[in-house]
Amino acid sequence: MNETIFDFKDICEVAPMEEPERQYYFMDRVRELVEVKKQEGYRALCKVNVIGCQMSAKDGEKLLGILEKCGYTATEDEDSCDVILFTTCTVRENANEKLYGRIGRLKHQYERHPELVLGITGCMMQEEDEVATIQKKYPYVKLIFGTHNIYKLAELLYQVLIRKHRQVEVMKDSSMIVENLPSDRKYKFKASVNISFGCNNFCTYCIVPYVRGREKSRNATDILRECEMLVKDGVREITLLGQNVDSYGNDLSGEITFPELLDAVASIPGIERVRFMTPNPKDLSDELIEVIRRNPHVARHIHLPMQSGSSALLFKMNRHYTKESYLELVHKIHDRLPDVSLTTDIIVGFPGETEEDFQDTMDVVREARFDSAFTFIYSRRHGTPAAKWDMVPEEIVKDRFERLLKLVKECSQENEGRDLGKVMEALVEETDKEKPGYLTGRLSNNILVHFEGPESLIGEMVRVRLDESRGFYYFGSLQN
Repeated sequence: MNETIFDFKDICEVAPMEEPERQYYFMDRVRELVEVKKQEGYRALCKVNVIGCQMSAKDGEKLLGILEKCGYTATEDEDSCDVILFTTCTVRENANEKLYGRIGRLKHQYERHPELVLGITGCMMQEEDEVATIQKKYPYVKLIFGTHNIYKLAELLYQVLIRKHRQVEVMKDSSMIVENLPSDRKYKFKASVNISFGCNNFCTYCIVPYVRGREKSRNATDILRECEMLVKDGVREITLLGQNVDSYGNDLSGEITFPELLDAVASIPGIERVRFMTPNPKDLSDELIEVIRRNPHVARHIHLPMQSGSSALLFKMNRHYTKESYLELVHKIHDRLPDVSLTTDIIVGFPGETEEDFQDTMDVVREARFDSAFTFIYSRRHGTPAAKWDMVPEEIVKDRFERLLKLVKECSQENEGRDLGKVMEALVEETDKEKPGYLTGRLSNNILVHFEGPESLIGEMVRVRLDESRGFYYFGSLQN
């Protein structure tokens, strides 16, 4: 091998300084190196594992796109991989534990295959203690980088391949948004588009502002251009992503609001459906409700995180709304958007939660008529204000959690089958995992429907009559 071709110092001196040109330069250099290594039996196989939310999933698509541009081929067979990456979540403790379990099991694979590059990125790597733990206990993890420099994967990977030792690069914050990087989508017919990164809300239980940084909105022109390119590439459904989509554009001197952006995306010729995740109740405006009401391409689903129904706890959480204002918003949505499915997030056992606080949460669940709710037991995250407060005893939390689950199920059952007999449009996502010959589609309100049909319909928008309600999903039949 001609080592001078791959001398890292020489490469850095001639690499472009501007992004993303610099990263494309390193993608080319890694690909050249991979081609040489293939002659020596290198397989050039990779896998990206996603642990966490839709933002992590979007990061995973970018990482995989970069690896493929570097000459690697994706595989589900982890045992044959030369590069394995994890994009991580740190919102709850079980996500951290899941990662440690996964990388612990990879130790034997590294011992059999010392050229394996095992890398970790994402929110968890923005926590100094977690990075220190990885460095100390898992010496075979060769690549550690954070949320602010995911775009630098090719450059960091090149260093690992050339220098043969660990690379750690975690930036505390960054104001830079690097556009136009490769991405490998899981689905060809639907895609997620980041509209902002980071968060300014600083809820007292939440680690996101500390690991994702302060809110940074993408330029609307770049967002619309990306959406237009996706539609040209066959995408039917786009989900706009942000930690708080409602505050999109606040850092752009008010050039464009989120409702205006949503309306613009939904008006792109060829787009079938637009979703968004996640709004904050304190910021959800009448303007947004009106855009949803009058634009048929905006999905009939709003995920409206409540967290607690207690005004006292909401104040401690720094959520900036009350039980009363939340319910007022819910009633407004139900009145103006009667066909919208409303879902939520609820935390049980937040520090200081009393039985009275918990009953306030139960009251909101009864009145709000949620279609479903994601319920969580409070997980202490070090570095947040709430981590210093006294925890509610575990046995009390478990009892409250079980009571909440029962009520959520009872209330959601009241909504079951409300669209029975209707003919509705569904985006066909995949073959049914349980019933041969059947397909699974998703309605505008985010509810699934299973129906008989050919696999050629996957990725298409079809009309389905909802014939039978099975609780959280329907069985239906294709209509002409």
